[in-house]
Amino acid sequence: MWKSLLHLFKEEDLYTRALDNSYQMLDMDLEMYEASVESLRRSDTAEIAIDIYKMDKQINAYERDVRKKVMTHLAVTGPADLVSGLVLVSVVVDIERIGDYTKNIFDLARNHPARLSAGSAEAELSRIEATVTHQFRDTINAFKTSDAEQARKIMDEYKEEVSAACDTITHGVVNGEIQDLETSEGAAVALYARYLKRIAAHSRNIITSVVNPFDQIGYPYSEVQT
Repeated sequence: MWKSLLHLFKEEDLYTRALDNSYQMLDMDLEMYEASVESLRRSDTAEIAIDIYKMDKQINAYERDVRKKVMTHLAVTGPADLVSGLVLVSVVVDIERIGDYTKNIFDLARNHPARLSAGSAEAELSRIEATVTHQFRDTINAFKTSDAEQARKIMDEYKEEVSAACDTITHGVVNGEIQDLETSEGAAVALYARYLKRIAAHSRNIITSVVNPFDQIGYPYSEVQT
């Protein structure tokens, strides 16, 4: 679906600028995410080279600007491009939410200045972290290039490799199955797993726009579309 809509965007200057804004938002999200994870997991201080909060505000401003551009275009052209406008407005909501969760990770790093270790769950948390990072980068590429095959792969991997695994760690901390963490460490690990799950979920939502019709954006891909 996204490939056909992309053709419309490229023909309309207003839509082109709105689409460019969404690309910039995604690139900023990735920069924020990687810096936040680095601060929390591989640094004993919360110092980073970028201003997370300033970038988050810029992403929010981009989201509003995309909405304005889409609304203005539709007001002029009428309902012909309604679906394409709704798709982009839907996508930027997920992009903005990723920015919020990366900010949450950085806030966690600030309140837990020593690098965070997950004890007996460290190997699994590291695997999830690597998977989310890889999927997020692939999501950006697939969204920008309308790569349907890559999009389906990301969607298929989310449920098994990220969602359920994050829940296992969070529940393990809460129900006491993971017993080798201090209270503060356990709380931080549970929150971090939750933030990773939500970032992956919003990445999945974004990528569904590449292969799903508008009414199925955010839902699993099905080989039989109606």
